[in-house]
Amino acid sequence: MSVQPAQTEKLPSDFLWGFATASFQIEGSTNADGRGKSWWDDFAKLPGKTLDGRDGDVATDSYNRWEDDLDLLVSYGVNSYRFSLAWSRIVPLGGRNDPVNEAGIQWYSNLIDGLLKRGITPFVTLYHWDLPQALYDRYGGWLGREIVEDYVNYAKICFQRFGDRVKFWLTHNEPWCVSVLGHGRGVFAPGRSSDRTRSPEGDSSTEPWIVGHNLILAHAHACKLYREEFKASQGGTIGITLNGDMALPYDDSPENIAAAQHALDVAIGWFADPIYLGDYPEYMKEMLGDRLPRFTPEERAVVLGSSEFYGMNTYTTNLCKAGGDDEFQGKVEYTFTRPDGTQLGTQAHCAWLQDYPEGFRALLNYLYKRYSKPIYVTENGFAVKDENTMPLEQALADHDRVQYFKGNTAAILAAVNEDGVDIRSYFAWSLLDNFEWADGYVTRFGLTYVDYDTQERYPKDSAKFVTQWFKEHVPSAPEPKKDQAPNKEPEHLELPQANGDAAETDSATTSPTVETADPTSAVKRVANGDATTTPTVRGRRPAATHLAH
Repeated sequence: MSVQPAQTEKLPSDFLWGFATASFQIEGSTNADGRGKSWWDDFAKLPGKTLDGRDGDVATDSYNRWEDDLDLLVSYGVNSYRFSLAWSRIVPLGGRNDPVNEAGIQWYSNLIDGLLKRGITPFVTLYHWDLPQALYDRYGGWLGREIVEDYVNYAKICFQRFGDRVKFWLTHNEPWCVSVLGHGRGVFAPGRSSDRTRSPEGDSSTEPWIVGHNLILAHAHACKLYREEFKASQGGTIGITLNGDMALPYDDSPENIAAAQHALDVAIGWFADPIYLGDYPEYMKEMLGDRLPRFTPEERAVVLGSSEFYGMNTYTTNLCKAGGDDEFQGKVEYTFTRPDGTQLGTQAHCAWLQDYPEGFRALLNYLYKRYSKPIYVTENGFAVKDENTMPLEQALADHDRVQYFKGNTAAILAAVNEDGVDIRSYFAWSLLDNFEWADGYVTRFGLTYVDYDTQERYPKDSAKFVTQWFKEHVPSAPEPKKDQAPNKEPEHLELPQANGDAAETDSATTSPTVETADPTSAVKRVANGDATTTPTVRGRRPAATHLAH
């Protein structure tokens, strides 16, 4: 499947494009203006929890520098900006009976007004991993069913206070990561795991599935509230954004073809299937038995159809082989090495990430065909290897990141114009280098370089490429929105295959993915190593597990 479209092709004029960030990763000022603690505040300070031993107390100081950051967005010419709200800035103790922090609400209100004044559309995430610490102390956070009511209350406050100006809402960012990395692997807050070298408490065999179930219910009930009480008057749309990367069979053996589908079921289907199709994937039910919670008929009625679009965070492509006992990967092994020994793509700084734009296009096709919803690409990005140790001038000339975005923007254009996929946004991760969770500040995903000593911002070559590309490919003249996704039964597509022998990558926290609109041709290129653009892959390693999301 080629990703090189005709030069004359464009995206729709109402296509949203810009950059994405998250509250804890950029704001800093963790004690300012009545903000309560999130569970990342103290977790990041524990020895060994971040690669460089640093925390989020300052980050990129965007709480104080927000106007400069908005002016930076203006200089880039974006038409939208995706950011998240910190729950503990708005309700410091988190609960439905706890006081609201007006200073926190005012700060986000100023940010939203500042965006609109500059002609930039706010695209707002309600929850990007920074749970109020008080809710974890009270009842275990996402482990307790009470979290659903507290989350819906928080969402209601946000709809009431910001919904007159915010028209694009995301309930959760990457619930897979909250569930697995926070309650299974133990590498993200709150750090729970059965591995007692990591955590004194936690049960990796049960807790991630409970957390995932509660995240789905909280999402669904927030969406229900929005539609019943706010949508008619405010005119916005609401959905969820899920991580998940392209999954290809390592070769054409039946067991590896099945493995790729199993990887997909756990990485994406775990959350997408209940929300868009009505229940968990059959493979997960078989794999987990009674450890997987079940939806009551009443819950299913709220969950099914709760998300009005598909929010897509994706970074890489994985080749899949049957084997292993890692349930978080669907009992599948991931590798970036083809059977012939070649790598799928250019290696990023993270062990879990390589560049492979054909896989990105294939994933867009798979998701659209399976779930029949418009797609908003809410994160996509690349961390250049060893960028943190480079001199500034060298870091700004981020060739590998430019190549990544060249391939993926071409893939979007082809998916829209050749494949008929309804794609409505693209947010590059990230506006700024920032606090990269378990990686601390060692890994840089920003299209803008941040000198953490001075907090100066410097545009990288990738920022120049992305902004110029979208200015050339998104018309300024308004045109009608295209029709929604085809109204048909979702397909269970046959996964494409890649031929050959490979070595596994260390990706114990990897989130897998999907397949392709033209499986045979795409997979042959994977196997033969003759893809037309720079390749790459994503997984997550146990120690410094990233999800830059």
